[in-house]
Amino acid sequence: MNTTYNALIVPAHLTQPVRIATVNTGMPALQKLVAGNIESITSRDWHVYLNDEGYRLPQNDRAEVLIREAGVYLVDTLNGTAVFLGNGSRGDESDAPGHLIRLAEQLFDLPLAA
Repeated sequence: MNTTYNALIVPAHLTQPVRIATVNTGMPALQKLVAGNIESITSRDWHVYLNDEGYRLPQNDRAEVLIREAGVYLVDTLNGTAVFLGNGSRGDESDAPGHLIRLAEQLFDLPLAA
């Protein structure tokens, strides 16, 4: 079973670039990326992992904009690094979907696709 996928990573700090990276989707690796325990927000074909105690971390305006523009209503603010992945066929992980990457490129005026 594959445990590495291409994720869309959106850091909270504006000085750090939004990027596509191959990530290990094992729990310890994901926890390291979000700097703590994980919570997730799920949409039709993607989900995003965040730190579940994000109030200790800087607000992530870019991830909030991306999620809202992708059609998901948010009640709370998002904090810390956001790691976007796709929803696989049997509830497993998959690469971040192309439409989400293209939306991030448009919103943040960045070339992300390889």
